[in-house]
Amino acid sequence: MALLRFENVTKVFPALTKNDKPIRAIDAVSFEMEGHVFVTLVGPSGCGKSTLLNITSGVDSPTSGQVSFAQNGAAPRIGYVFQDPRLLPWRSVLDNLLYVSDEDKATASQKAQTYLDMVGLGSFANLYPGQLSGGMQQRVGIARAFSVDPDLLLMDEPFSHLDAITAEGLREQLQDIWNETRKMVLFVTHDVREAVELSNRVIMMAPGGRIFADIEIDLPYPRRASDRAVAVLQAEILGRFDEMRAEIPSAKTG
Repeated sequence: MALLRFENVTKVFPALTKNDKPIRAIDAVSFEMEGHVFVTLVGPSGCGKSTLLNITSGVDSPTSGQVSFAQNGAAPRIGYVFQDPRLLPWRSVLDNLLYVSDEDKATASQKAQTYLDMVGLGSFANLYPGQLSGGMQQRVGIARAFSVDPDLLLMDEPFSHLDAITAEGLREQLQDIWNETRKMVLFVTHDVREAVELSNRVIMMAPGGRIFADIEIDLPYPRRASDRAVAVLQAEILGRFDEMRAEIPSAKTG
């Protein structure tokens, strides 16, 4: 079973000018993820969520500490869903998925079509990104990330640029896909309701890049934003953020 481990991960960015101080984006973060879990990092802007995701993917490196991933001794396959779809405009929807695959074309095409069907875009495979709405493009990005059959899927606020109705529909689709595939997911958001709706574990990040709380969520899927249990737990976590602001002065400005 896959195990993702963070051990005293710290990231300090150098001062921008000689009069500035170095910026500690992440401060001694330690936690583990194992198996088929959907874990969300939630917190205000500037608390190190995306930086931690970049370190996990290998795009950035920690100043100290380490991130390790054990998957039966093999190098892990990582999928990434960004805030923007980042599709190649000169390639068709299908070709955007095939571009990231290292399998033979027939196998890759079949797998790509499967995931396009799962996000409701099976009949759009031959269109180009410019012919799709923003929500549809993000669905292609999600299908692309799942199509590489990742051991770990990283998602960095993928619905933050979408309108509320489109985002809610994509959250519902993501739940359906995750329930079918059970991939290990590390998700980043500043939206507490989104975290509760999607996750089975929420890690609250505080300004300065520290973990304030680690909360297990035991609600049955599928979940909808209108569910009373989701609303109740959202309120409880928002209450924890009130506690954080009271304990950590820098959290008051978010």
